Amino acid sequence: METHPDIVDMRLRHEMAERATSTPQGQAVETMALLTGLYLAASPWITGFNNLSTLAVTNLLTGIAYAVLMSGGFGRAYERTHSMAWASCALGVWAIIAPWVVAGNVSTTKTIVNNVIVGALALLLALAASAAARTAESSEARRGMPTSYAPGRG
Repeated sequence: METHPDIVDMRLRHEMAERATSTPQGQAVETMALLTGLYLAASPWITGFNNLSTLAVTNLLTGIAYAVLMSGGFGRAYERTHSMAWASCALGVWAIIAPWVVAGNVSTTKTIVNNVIVGALALLLALAASAAARTAESSEARRGMPTSYAPGRG
């Protein structure tokens, strides 16, 4: 059973994801992303716009979702790590545009500056995580290891 192609492929993918997140750069990106998500969730109370309830709830939910996606807790397989990084990019973009999109009069200077800076940082960290996952895959391909199993291959 240990030599079954699906088991071997899953083991290789797990090792690839581990290599991507075990580097100092990968750990730094993961840590900064977690802190960014937690800050985004708490930012309405930190910067003082918690009375704008729609944006406060939006930032709370977006920040929690970003922190969970980028913390790596659910993304130990390459496909999930890579997909979660791209989903986190979308959350970063949402954080940037949220002050103009959510219902109510929430686009104040404080909210715009906060969300644009945090959203841009979240987007850049998610892109860095996606690049790290892609780099791990390409280094495996260069070493001649199969990146997926298909009948007739590897």
